[in-house]
Amino acid sequence: MIEARHLRVLRAVATTGSFSAAGRELGCTQPAVSQQMKALEASVGTPLLVRSGREMRLTQAGEALVRHASGILAGLTAAEEEVAAIAGLRAGRVRLVSFPSGSSTLVPTALAALRAAHPGTRVSLEEAEPPKSVELLREGDCDLALAFRYEGAAAAEEWDDLVVRPLLMDRLVALVPERHRLARTGSSGSVAIGELAQEPWIAGCPRCRGQLVEVCESAGFTPRIDFATDDYPAVVGLVGAGLGVAVLPQLAVESVRPRGVRTVALEPLVRRQIVALTLPDLAQVPAVAATLEQLARAAGRAQGPSTGVRV
Repeated sequence: MIEARHLRVLRAVATTGSFSAAGRELGCTQPAVSQQMKALEASVGTPLLVRSGREMRLTQAGEALVRHASGILAGLTAAEEEVAAIAGLRAGRVRLVSFPSGSSTLVPTALAALRAAHPGTRVSLEEAEPPKSVELLREGDCDLALAFRYEGAAAAEEWDDLVVRPLLMDRLVALVPERHRLARTGSSGSVAIGELAQEPWIAGCPRCRGQLVEVCESAGFTPRIDFATDDYPAVVGLVGAGLGVAVLPQLAVESVRPRGVRTVALEPLVRRQIVALTLPDLAQVPAVAATLEQLARAAGRAQGPSTGVRV
């Protein structure tokens, strides 16, 4: 196998005309140059140099190898510089996938901080709800996924093969019209979800919708869902118009400007765990590790009484 260090020595010998001069140029001894040339000739199976008087002359095979050596070494140098730039966060890219409420709350803060600290790192953003986002990560279509799972759903969400960075716990809250009979409860306590059993409901994304039905059925009733939409502002707008009540994660509520609605704490307490996921090998990539760290810091700044309980 031809090694780059041998090509560098061969090129130096071709340029200087002798082992001793090549050694001086490379900062090594004449015997070391001779030894590396013997190793290279053994690798290619043919002589590359012949002595002509006091100088070394390239054979036809040696000339061919030197011609290719320049391009090979130039490409290797460029590759080394690019890798060094990526390792030093002067360059690099991260493909991030996030669910919508994470995209509008945690992601902007994290990416702004990342750009300030490492302006050479570029991040692309795509939106997908879990488990689709997790599938994209496992299939190699992204480097980092912001995802969530509801408490008690661990059996259905197997992440054992992934690096899991817990970010925060996000509680579910009820949304009621501001003139609703329970609108003032938000400042005085929580409401049992059973008190909303007779209300028309506006449901969110399919995953949140399934969680709503599960929580309601555990309280002894099946919610009458009049409207269902993946768009959080639409959910808030429908509630604000008096068309029903809803249950959304607190982070989703904070991702929109709620007008005409009031949030009410729910009993029983239901929370979802928000995490950042990546593959073990990707976790070692500097740009991915830096993005992961900034997401954790953004979650720490967002964490508080309104968003839930610290992980």
